Amino acid sequence: MFPFITLTDGTINLRPFEFGEENTLHLAVHESLPELEPWMSWANANYTSETALNFIALTRTYWSNGSLYAFAIADAKTGEFLGGCSLSHIHPIYHFCNLGYWVRTSRHGEGIAGRAAKLAARFAFERLNLIRAEIVIAIGNEPSKRVAEKAGAHYEGILLNRMVVGTRFFDAHMFSLLPSDFELVARL
Repeated sequence: MFPFITLTDGTINLRPFEFGEENTLHLAVHESLPELEPWMSWANANYTSETALNFIALTRTYWSNGSLYAFAIADAKTGEFLGGCSLSHIHPIYHFCNLGYWVRTSRHGEGIAGRAAKLAARFAFERLNLIRAEIVIAIGNEPSKRVAEKAGAHYEGILLNRMVVGTRFFDAHMFSLLPSDFELVARL
């Protein structure tokens, strides 16, 4: 468990979601529904500002108990909200997690998701003492697959029936990032 912190690479900041930005989050999700809805169960027309507020409250609680680290992605210079990136399903015995990301549609194509993935993975290895961050991407989600590839994640193959989105089952691409990708040594 770590206190709320901000990570930066000078172009983007990763920081905890904040109370008061629920309307901004709601608008970014709705702007991006055509891209998000096929791949994210939570992204749908019923996503409201209240849904966003509940999400913010939950993520801050989970951060405090060390079970989920959900970051808002923000422009490092302007503070503009760009999307989200999270470390979830943190395994306490095997020391790995799931790494996910999304960027609002109006900011696609700028390398934001890849930057966020690298910052979050580095945090997982340096602060949480994890040895692996998995990026699991449904077959067909080509934009997310390109992000993992551009971030330098290792492609490990296709996992059958790995994801459920709504009521649909998907096979999924498995990618991973490791401490050695950052010249870090895994330590337990």
